[in-house]
Amino acid sequence: MSLLDLRTWTLRRRVVALSMTVALLLTILGVFAAITAANSNEHIDTILNKTGPMRSSGESLNTAAVNQETGIRGYAISGDEDSLKPYNEGLAAQSKLLAEINRLNGDVNGDPGVRASLLAVQQRADEWRTAVAVPVIDTVRARGPEAGQALVDAADTARFDALRAAISELQRAIFVVRTDAAEAAKRTGTVLVALEIFAAVVVILAGAVLFLLLDRLVSRPVTELAEQVREVARGDYDKQITSSGSPELRTLAADVDGMRRQIASELTEVREAREQIEWVNDQLKQQAEELTRSNRDLEQFAYVASHDLQEPLRKVASFCQLLQRRYAGQMDERADQYIAFAVDGAQRMQRLINDLLAFSRIGRLTAGFTDVDLDRVLTEVKSQLEARAGDDAEITWADLPTVEGEEPLLTTLFVNLVGNSLKFRRPDVAPVIRVTAERLEEEWQINVRDNGIGIEPEFADKVFVIFQRLHARDAYEGTGIGLAIVKKIVEYHGGRIWLDLEVTEGTSIYFTLPLLAGVPVAEPRKQDEVAA
Repeated sequence: MSLLDLRTWTLRRRVVALSMTVALLLTILGVFAAITAANSNEHIDTILNKTGPMRSSGESLNTAAVNQETGIRGYAISGDEDSLKPYNEGLAAQSKLLAEINRLNGDVNGDPGVRASLLAVQQRADEWRTAVAVPVIDTVRARGPEAGQALVDAADTARFDALRAAISELQRAIFVVRTDAAEAAKRTGTVLVALEIFAAVVVILAGAVLFLLLDRLVSRPVTELAEQVREVARGDYDKQITSSGSPELRTLAADVDGMRRQIASELTEVREAREQIEWVNDQLKQQAEELTRSNRDLEQFAYVASHDLQEPLRKVASFCQLLQRRYAGQMDERADQYIAFAVDGAQRMQRLINDLLAFSRIGRLTAGFTDVDLDRVLTEVKSQLEARAGDDAEITWADLPTVEGEEPLLTTLFVNLVGNSLKFRRPDVAPVIRVTAERLEEEWQINVRDNGIGIEPEFADKVFVIFQRLHARDAYEGTGIGLAIVKKIVEYHGGRIWLDLEVTEGTSIYFTLPLLAGVPVAEPRKQDEVAA
């Protein structure tokens, strides 16, 4: 693989390749270490659990042989059967010890030297017992102790010495096995230490390679890239951003450079837009100044309407009423009708001017928001409309909260809504008006509902327009500005108002009042009041 191919490798691919290489090496080392550790355990097991007990059994085997020889001599001297007890015990111990050594050595996979020594001991023991022990026992039993003693004295000790020599040779063979196992355990321990050292070297080298890889492909390129970005951030938008790091960083640098070019292009557009905005701001300032002058003119008009126009209008209305009272019936019927038209027109003009002034003052002349208890407001509204309500009207409310607003405006709002319900009642049906409130997230939703003549759905958008009337003046009194005033008061308090089109009888109007930040919401009080 060429160097150019390696340069195209991503950082992830390089780290994965390094990790897999290290993992493969450590796996191979682990397998060798496991095999070596198993061999070491086998050698240690041979030393501790085989050769040790075998050597102990070999010592005991020598003692068992001596006990047999001692028992034969004692029996030959005394002729007492109890004197054969050491012989019998030694013979049983010898069989048991030979079987134990053979088991520890292993019947098939055991050491050949130990196996051969075991066979030699067994053979020499059988020869001594056949040539010496058995004849002595038979002679004593047949001819008495004297004959047995003579036979012992005449017997050659070479066979017993050969037995003891075979036992010594067995001990030497066991010691050779132990020595070989100890040497092998030492070698496997050395190999394990070497494997551990080699694994540590592999890990250290992998760490060093990874550190150099990250430093060359990540740390230094990222530092250089960050410095280039800082230069661009300081205003050098023509600075080209490049990177010599990993392919990922080179791609990132290309993306950042593309972003730089985009920002530079957009900044040019922003400068042009800023110039245009500054021009628009100048125009807005001029328009604001014009609006300020218009507001001053409007205030001046309101002052003139409330003072200069009201005075001559009151004078016209007063003299028309004076003419009506003094000369009524003294002229013809048409003259009385003309005077009545003049009086009515003057009075309607006064009402229109007063309503228009009230509409224009909403939000312009303010006393500031305070906590307003709507329960107290409805009590005041009911008191104001008591004469219009009569004895048969029923006005109730419940769960009305304390809100933040201007109490006079909120009172005007409910006076208009409840007053409309009383005005547009159905003939021969007692008015029933119910006011309720419900909290929805961050606002109060308030409903005013009655059982009057209702509003057709096609007029839902017109009822809140100023001076918009749905009935003839001779049918219902008023200027048609009441719901427009209500809408302006609601919007001044930051709420919304709409007509409920789903009711089948009467009129239902909803409006909202927001829960303004920092204003504690009082627990609503249940209040039901019925006008008799």
